[in-house]
Amino acid sequence: MALDKIKEIVEDIVEKLKADPELLKNFKEEPVKTLEKLLNVDLPDDQIEAVIDGIKTKLDIDDLKDNLGNIAGKLKGLGNLFKKN
Repeated sequence: MALDKIKEIVEDIVEKLKADPELLKNFKEEPVKTLEKLLNVDLPDDQIEAVIDGIKTKLDIDDLKDNLGNIAGKLKGLGNLFKKN
């Protein structure tokens, strides 16, 4: 499977997982089964593992971005504590 195709699949699956908390829960518990169900295809183990790794990485990166955004927002609020009136 070409790298571009894997990336396309990863992006599509990540969006589906983010939109459906139950599906995300299933993916975390049984990634191979959930992915094969979503893709409606039975892939060789090495290919499906590459897609699963890509999905997990993308989900982790997106979670990190969200957390950093939340931290940045809180730090901005702290800046008001040190302003002179």
